[in-house]
Amino acid sequence: MVIKIKSGYQVKTTKMIIAREFTFDSAHKLDWHKGKCKNLHGHTYKLQVSVKGNLSEQGIVIDFEIIDKIVKEKVIDLLDHRLLNEIIPNPTAENISIWIWDKLKDNLKGLCEIKLWETQKSSVTYSGE
Repeated sequence: MVIKIKSGYQVKTTKMIIAREFTFDSAHKLDWHKGKCKNLHGHTYKLQVSVKGNLSEQGIVIDFEIIDKIVKEKVIDLLDHRLLNEIIPNPTAENISIWIWDKLKDNLKGLCEIKLWETQKSSVTYSGE
């Protein structure tokens, strides 16, 4: 099926995935860890939120401003410049990503994946499964 969108282009109605990135600064410690992570330390986390859906008549899956508003309210405002141990038990990157998913899943239609970088070289990807 082909639809004509307001921009004048004709596109096949297929699912698309769009993504938006965010950063927040938080501290944590992992009491069970045998190395440096046992000590209180911080990270500048990078979060990518992906949403899957069909193009609207306007030619978008969802307005990026809607994603911004929801992620800021449900995640960033709660985690930025905070001690994660006070919010998330055992705040590993994996557990933080599950916590973020749980905050977004009922508020962001089409949420299909989140990716959280704890460092430039270390990340976790979660899709609610």
